[in-house]
Amino acid sequence: MTDTATEPLILRQDTGHVARLVMNSPANFNALSTAMIAQMSAALEKIAADPQVRVVIIAATGKAFCAGHDIREMQAARQDADGGEAAFAALFGACSAMMQRIAALPQPVIAEVQGIATAAGCQLVASCDLAVAAEGVRFGVNGVNIGLFCSTPMVALSRAIPPRAAFELLVTGGFIDAARAQELGLVNRVAPVDGLQDHAMELALTIASKLPAAVRLGKEAFRQQSGLPLDAAYAQMSETICANLMLEDTAEGMQAFLEKRPPSWA
Repeated sequence: MTDTATEPLILRQDTGHVARLVMNSPANFNALSTAMIAQMSAALEKIAADPQVRVVIIAATGKAFCAGHDIREMQAARQDADGGEAAFAALFGACSAMMQRIAALPQPVIAEVQGIATAAGCQLVASCDLAVAAEGVRFGVNGVNIGLFCSTPMVALSRAIPPRAAFELLVTGGFIDAARAQELGLVNRVAPVDGLQDHAMELALTIASKLPAAVRLGKEAFRQQSGLPLDAAYAQMSETICANLMLEDTAEGMQAFLEKRPPSWA
């Protein structure tokens, strides 16, 4: 069991150009408490400014990836003079900012998921760019089971999987397994339980081996074009691909291809 008084809630483990952020509160299934959100946000902010980091993995210790928000913390806030209204607003404001920070991060982010990912934990998976899940993982946005519709998790989930599938999960409080999550597009790869970390790292290292400037440009472009009408998307992405072509390293990569040799990127 983690002693939160002495142990950090977020552990950082670097492997080459990959930064692995590990949620470290297994006793409460890595709940997104105010403290957890603050430490995760700080870690992401530091990584965003680190040119040595090309890919980020978000993982967790213990049996669960993340069981959502800390219900005990939320219920304790009801003792405040306003019944917890200000505390709830601050909590969900901070959580929403953290999720958007993941989307805005220059580097691709991979969720490495074991056990369960429920409510805001499922939101965290959906907010990442990619996800690798262990066999048998269960996903759900099950707040409705306790009378709390998962409105904020809905934002990320409804953008990651088909709307009707998302709405069914939201209104039934049901769960899906890793295989179904992969079918719906929430998960990219399903791995054996004992091979989860290796599979996530393999994906991360593959991405990290590509030209960093192109990957960073590509992540931003992918999110930009997805919300545009077709003609506007093509117009904006034509500008983006031309900017990519003007990079010296891209010119080198193309010449290396013609000369049938590995590129020598700066």
